[in-house]
Amino acid sequence: MSVSSGPSPAPELTFPTSLAALAIRPGDPGYDAVRHTYTRLGRPAAVLPVRDARDIAVALAHARDTLLPFTVRSGGHGISGRSTNDGGLVVDLSALASVTVLDADAGLVRVGAGARWGDVAAALAPYGLALSSGDTGDVGVGGLATAGGIGLMARAHGLTIDHMRAAELVLADGSMVRTDAHHDPDLFWAVRGAGANFGVATAFEFRAARVDGVCVDVSVFDAADTVAFLTRWGRWMEKSAREVTGFLTLVTGPGGRPVAQVMTVYAGRDMDAARHALRSLGSVAPVLRNELFAAPYHRLLPAGHQPQHAQQPMTVSRSGLLHHIDDQVAQGIVAVATAAGIVQLRSVGGAVNDVPTTAMAYAHRTQNFSLMAATVPALRADLDQRWGRLTPHIDGLYLSFETRTGPRQLRDAFPQPVLDRLLALKDQYDPGHLFDSNFALRRPAGDAPE
Repeated sequence: MSVSSGPSPAPELTFPTSLAALAIRPGDPGYDAVRHTYTRLGRPAAVLPVRDARDIAVALAHARDTLLPFTVRSGGHGISGRSTNDGGLVVDLSALASVTVLDADAGLVRVGAGARWGDVAAALAPYGLALSSGDTGDVGVGGLATAGGIGLMARAHGLTIDHMRAAELVLADGSMVRTDAHHDPDLFWAVRGAGANFGVATAFEFRAARVDGVCVDVSVFDAADTVAFLTRWGRWMEKSAREVTGFLTLVTGPGGRPVAQVMTVYAGRDMDAARHALRSLGSVAPVLRNELFAAPYHRLLPAGHQPQHAQQPMTVSRSGLLHHIDDQVAQGIVAVATAAGIVQLRSVGGAVNDVPTTAMAYAHRTQNFSLMAATVPALRADLDQRWGRLTPHIDGLYLSFETRTGPRQLRDAFPQPVLDRLLALKDQYDPGHLFDSNFALRRPAGDAPE
């Protein structure tokens, strides 16, 4: 698919003086570098690389006064592609990228919402600290830290949001607040899992874990008998020590033969302990290639900062959380794989499931796997038909991996009584529904188009 990157007529937009010099519009030299995300092509009327909370408050007031649609972008890497638009405003947080260690002994750190997780990992490494935060260093902090954060050390250290101690936001009325367990605790509860619906996060405080390094096994398995492979891997993963977290990606190898690329991270740098914990992984299926190495955690998350229009987008993605992978689930995953460009399983459980389901808006604390499948729009119907076979086995979804935003997805992302509490808080903090561009919290009234 070819996409024109040439200038196009810009709508007649005027901005308050404090924002006018910031606005990047169609035809401006830097526009093509900021208009898209990694998975979605966009043509916003303007991108506003804000400098601070005051700029954000002015931008929100402008969007409210002009009725322009707007989206918020921290990194632009999200699979859901919700941080760009056509004809609206993009509030770009990339300048809010500071990483400050407040108390190294206690692991307390402050991170700007526009920072990239690779930069965060590098900044914390000299202190022997780390936050489990996804699997790609170029991901922005804000999007992940308001949704969940299923990272490479999830089973050992939980989700990213499990380590949040405070958040700073600009609310719909332009006020700037700091919320934590003692100040606006209901808002703090909501931010951890549904934060994009309540304000624009500018910074977070986390309590990072003491991490001296990790051991990483990268294996490619012969997955010709894909159903058997998936069920065996699932059983192996559930029985593993909680220091072990696995990410499995199904791909097509030479000659169309199915193979599985598996990255397994042991949270610790003791190679003998890692070998012991991973000793039976090779029995899951024939191993085609294998490498085991120890490394500082930040080496797994190089930031890169690639141009946001560098990749051909796959704009349709599906997400589901699974308790177990039995034969029926595995057969459903295999069917999905025939219509998807990528299928990935991430292990959760362990420390993720230590958190009570009522502790925060992200309530999925009993499942063991997160499944994501993505493809191009032309294959949406085929993907959805095959995904339907998995529906009876799915219990919840991870909203950052899902492009549908209808009532069913809302209920899956936020099971009751979480959804009712979120809707009540939405009425309190955002009664005008200013923050509805990222998985809107609305009382169901019919499916929303994708």
